[in-house]
Amino acid sequence: MTDGWIPRRRDMLFGGLAAATGVAAYARMPRRKLMLIGDGGLAKIVPDQVGDWGYDSSSGLVLPPPDQLAQLLYDQQVARNYASPDKLPIMLLMAYGSSQSGMLQIHRPEICYPASGFKLSGTRETQWEWAPGHTIPVRRFVARSNTRVEHVLYWTRIGDALPQDWAAQRIAVMRSSLTGFVPDGLLVRLSAVSENAQQAEEMVEGFARAMLNVIGPRGRRQLLGTHG
Repeated sequence: MTDGWIPRRRDMLFGGLAAATGVAAYARMPRRKLMLIGDGGLAKIVPDQVGDWGYDSSSGLVLPPPDQLAQLLYDQQVARNYASPDKLPIMLLMAYGSSQSGMLQIHRPEICYPASGFKLSGTRETQWEWAPGHTIPVRRFVARSNTRVEHVLYWTRIGDALPQDWAAQRIAVMRSSLTGFVPDGLLVRLSAVSENAQQAEEMVEGFARAMLNVIGPRGRRQLLGTHG
């Protein structure tokens, strides 16, 4: 009998492999941030005048929940109402998080609206042509409450990707992490209130096209990644 435990060769081998795996995993942890929007830069991307619409107010929009998780997720938010003399008002929300990980990822509007008392139609995933020959993946739904019917179009950007659902969003985070970067994340949501679905969609798309045109290549890069 010995006075103490003497590690066997197999234990030492397994221990060494575990340590090597841990070192390798630590070495591959992403340490650099892929940030397309700097501090305070979100509010500067979209001007107060967009085509026929001008900035009106920042009230009445459905916002991400003001909890501790939202504070961790978003560094910057922009909420604006745009009005026009002869077109429907447009609501614009942009929420930006400089660091997206497997645990912290931007909320999708399908969470925020029900939390504010809205009932949602089924979400549609479509390819929206924002310029001739240029499309981006977007999601659309209709949110109904006792006081209004809101038609919503939105997209999310994770790094340079535009994922349409949670699964694609997680994959985009993992792919960026494998290249050594922690990606940033952006939600761009546009909506209009109307009982006329066709009119609302046309107005939202018209505003979105005008917005992407007026912000120029640098702004489109910030909102659309490489799709811009």
